Amino acid sequence: MNDMAKNLILWLVIAAVLLTVFNNFSVDNSPQTMNYSQFVQQVQNQQVRTVTIDGYTITGERTDGSQFQTIRPAAEDPKLMDDLLSSNVTVVGKEPEQQSLWMRLLIASFPILLILAIFMFFMRQMQGGGAGKGGPMSFGKSKAKLLSQDQIKTTFSDVAGCDEAKEEVEELVDFLRDPTKFQRLGGTIPRGVLMVGPPGTGKTLLAKSIAGEAKVPFFSISGSDFVEMFVGVGASRVRDMFEQAKKQAPCIIFIDEIDAVGRSRGVGMGGGNDEREQTLNQLLVEMDGFEANEGIIVIAATNRPDVLDPALLRPGRFDRQVVVPLPDIRGREHILNVHLRKVPLGDDVKPTLIARGTPGFSGADLANLVNEAALFAARRNKRLVGMDELEMAKDKIMMGAERRSMVMTEKEKLNTAYHESGHAIIGLVMPEHDPVYKVTIIPRGRALGVTMFLPEQDRYSLSRQQIISQICSLFGGRIAEEMTLGPNGVTTGASNDIKRATELAHNMVAKWGLSEEMGPIMYDEDESHQFMGGSGQGGKLKSGETVSKLDKEVRKVIDDCYAQAKQILDENSDKLDAMADALMKYETIDSTQLKDIMAGRDPQPPEGWDDPSGGAPSAGGSEPEPVSDADAPEQGDSDGDDDGEPRRRPSDPLGGPAGS
Repeated sequence: MNDMAKNLILWLVIAAVLLTVFNNFSVDNSPQTMNYSQFVQQVQNQQVRTVTIDGYTITGERTDGSQFQTIRPAAEDPKLMDDLLSSNVTVVGKEPEQQSLWMRLLIASFPILLILAIFMFFMRQMQGGGAGKGGPMSFGKSKAKLLSQDQIKTTFSDVAGCDEAKEEVEELVDFLRDPTKFQRLGGTIPRGVLMVGPPGTGKTLLAKSIAGEAKVPFFSISGSDFVEMFVGVGASRVRDMFEQAKKQAPCIIFIDEIDAVGRSRGVGMGGGNDEREQTLNQLLVEMDGFEANEGIIVIAATNRPDVLDPALLRPGRFDRQVVVPLPDIRGREHILNVHLRKVPLGDDVKPTLIARGTPGFSGADLANLVNEAALFAARRNKRLVGMDELEMAKDKIMMGAERRSMVMTEKEKLNTAYHESGHAIIGLVMPEHDPVYKVTIIPRGRALGVTMFLPEQDRYSLSRQQIISQICSLFGGRIAEEMTLGPNGVTTGASNDIKRATELAHNMVAKWGLSEEMGPIMYDEDESHQFMGGSGQGGKLKSGETVSKLDKEVRKVIDDCYAQAKQILDENSDKLDAMADALMKYETIDSTQLKDIMAGRDPQPPEGWDDPSGGAPSAGGSEPEPVSDADAPEQGDSDGDDDGEPRRRPSDPLGGPAGS
């Protein structure tokens, strides 16, 4: 029902109400009312000319022409009729009104109709306004949104950072444009393409660009839209979706988050009649059953391919998997160029430097970075987005927003300065460690201070030396506190550092085979191990003696790294003091000031710093310079950080080195 019809019905209802009120309150020439005794007396006095008897109501006309009305006390009064006839009064009878059969049926069925109306209203609400798709009872209708070829403006030029994935799907575009090119040689296009990758890498955008390039209709639906509270609804929606797609063929069906409906059967609590499993069975049949779906390509996206049903992944259904990974440095630069086209840029913006400083960022992260930079520029009333705003946005995403309103005592600030200086000095001295990008004691996110390490290039694996260097730098903050505050003055600021260092040491020994004592054997087969005194349930090879050896080897790795880090800070105690003083003065220092301190020079004031009373530098700092000749690819998951934070963000609530 459109808006015009709804408005028309509303005005009709209002008009009916107004007419009813007007009729009830209007003044008309109603006849004079008198009691029954007066009426009988006037009849006997021959003052009444005519009467009309309607049940108990008697209306009539007097000899003078006036009207009257009275109510008789009983239904039958034989003496009244004699008086009327003897007084020459004209008597008119009125037949009682009879309700029609249809009116009586309507009145009798009104309660049932009211109950049905209420039921249909609630069913319509449960189906999310299903009346617009065929009525409130249209449970099995597909919820897929259809975009015509004219509505899709996205093309391959809008997708960057996944060149290999684009090459994989380009032949889909060729087939949709000219299917006979492949059919002449007996080839068939894949029925389904599964796009796999971390969140935010552009899987949905890539699928939409295929439809935009091929100029074909595009059906978009989420995996959760199939499953409802009623059994069989999901399977019916799958059938309806493919029936609609056949009418639009050639076309593309895109199912986002297919793991919501495509999980492996038989592994949950439900049985074979479970609603989700019925939906999956119907999807399997539609993709490759007795009836061929020519010209329909199903594209699905998920970041959990490990939980999908094997029958869904076999050839004939999802014939190929297209991996859409996190972009490398070249891909990040291309993605930035796509998003930077939408904002006015200053002359100092260098996408290459931003791409180098954002390892591990997905396409969505980079889009968010550009948006944050535009917001920073708007707050400053600037007409162009410059490099300063992009650096500020990068720091906010990687390290958290600044909390300048948080009040810290001078003692806490000094302790945080020494803590972060300890991390930074170890990172600068240890071989094959990521270069130090920035050190700050301004509270950001959940941390009171942050030491940010930035890889020089993308990382895909870790060497043993890199892991040892990371463990040493993690203990740098605690050792610096111990050197300045004494054993009893050490704070809880290193709690997360200790956790991450222990996980790295355990993974070295039990997972990655980097211990000479334990050998190249994987002792942990799952994530149920317990560090430092595990229960021995993590793997089949872990006897009680093996667990004891593992714990001893992990402790040995940690003790060696702790001793090595302490020796470095003892040898550079003057630089530790100088760096802490610089942090107390400037609050934030970058690679330029760090190089000055490590060379024994007084650090240069940060750019834009002109407040000798302790004002903070202008946000963003300078671009990190290589302070290590080591090749430092991205760390990935090897840091063992399992607190839910992205690997590139600081996870120590009281300060510590950031993840890669």
